Amino acid sequence: MKRFVWRLQRVLDIKTKEEQTKKTELLRITERLAQARGKLLMQKRVLENIISDITGKHPHKRLPEQEFFLKCSVTNDRLIKILAKNVTELESRQMKKILELLSVKRFKEGLEKLRAEAKRRFINHQEKLEQKDIDETATVGFARKLMQPDKIGAGKI
Repeated sequence: MKRFVWRLQRVLDIKTKEEQTKKTELLRITERLAQARGKLLMQKRVLENIISDITGKHPHKRLPEQEFFLKCSVTNDRLIKILAKNVTELESRQMKKILELLSVKRFKEGLEKLRAEAKRRFINHQEKLEQKDIDETATVGFARKLMQPDKIGAGKI
């Protein structure tokens, strides 16, 4: 039996590798996004803790600390905005990668369906050829038996 060879196998292999690459890229972006969200959350939590710590103090002690906090809050706000912008950018990159991955995955699945159909047709064709060979061999064998004269009754017809 002939071996199944599909002309588009190379394309399928390339798309499979491309899908794996896109998955890896998506994983890296997702990890970076999780880290950025963690930093943002931690920065906000630190500010909340400082505010709650300052509000719980006696007014005479609170005023100098509150003044220092307000001076530093500009820097903290800037840092939070930068982190939030980074998170937003990473989220958009993640969505882009997800869309790219889905596109490659759909294309690859379509190729796999085409390959399965081509293989099914190939197998059916090969089975028909084998059956044709078997039928032909049986017909030739039967014809030979009819053509051979019987050893016992040779010459009688």
